Amino acid sequence: MFKGVYTALVTPFTENGEIDFPALDKLIEFQIAAGVNGLVLLGTTAETSALSFDEQKQILEFAIKEIDGRVDVIIGVGSNNTEKSYDAARHFLQYKPDGFLVVTPYYNKPNMSGLIEHYKKIAELKTPIILYHIPGRTGLKLSVNNLERLITEVPLIKAIKESDYDIQHITEAAVKLKGKVHLLCGNDDLFLQFLSLKATGLITAAGNVFAKHFVKMYKGEDAFDVFANIYPYLAACYLETNPTCVKYMLSRMGLCNAKVRLPLGPIADETKAKIDELLKDLTTK
Repeated sequence: MFKGVYTALVTPFTENGEIDFPALDKLIEFQIAAGVNGLVLLGTTAETSALSFDEQKQILEFAIKEIDGRVDVIIGVGSNNTEKSYDAARHFLQYKPDGFLVVTPYYNKPNMSGLIEHYKKIAELKTPIILYHIPGRTGLKLSVNNLERLITEVPLIKAIKESDYDIQHITEAAVKLKGKVHLLCGNDDLFLQFLSLKATGLITAAGNVFAKHFVKMYKGEDAFDVFANIYPYLAACYLETNPTCVKYMLSRMGLCNAKVRLPLGPIADETKAKIDELLKDLTTK
């Protein structure tokens, strides 16, 4: 169901902080031209927590129209408030997404009984769910046994976006959940390792810039050579909190402004200098 490269799209802003719809159009076309299988709208990379609900709707209405069925659409609806997540998902059903991306609730660290009910509530909407497991941001790490319990009790969980850096956990999940759920890589720099474990795809922030490279890797076209060539740039995407560096790279490519919303701020001049040097090297290869 969820196979291939999915870019978690940034939200471009104008210099005065409004949504930049012409830039959003350029970003969408850039991704589709690169051959991605789908786009994730309103994910973490989109700075969704800094968007009003009206802005979220405006982005979806614009993006869905521009995408026009050319690639899959996944909509992020996760929060640490079950009713808020459910209400957002219920409202966004009108856009006919291929799936909802639902992060494990952050900060309040729910126990298993609560977590199961959280996902069951969103599953009432009869739309496939991608469970987003990212302990580094949520403070909640699930064992593979608990992941298995969740996908058993909530059959509409069709995929897991795994963003843990514990390779033993990732390996165990790939083996134990084989044939039960799609495994999607959530760490750009581990994509090849995930593919070797038969992951079905990738949800990527760095794909905003390097989508065509990830598509080549997914297709097995000189995968390691492609990965090795872009590895320094992937690392640079995360010199500061995502999506600050990704947006700066996009600005240098003329695709959108580097503007982010508080509580995120502009990247340091030192970081800009490092990225500028890398991008200069990229253009000469």
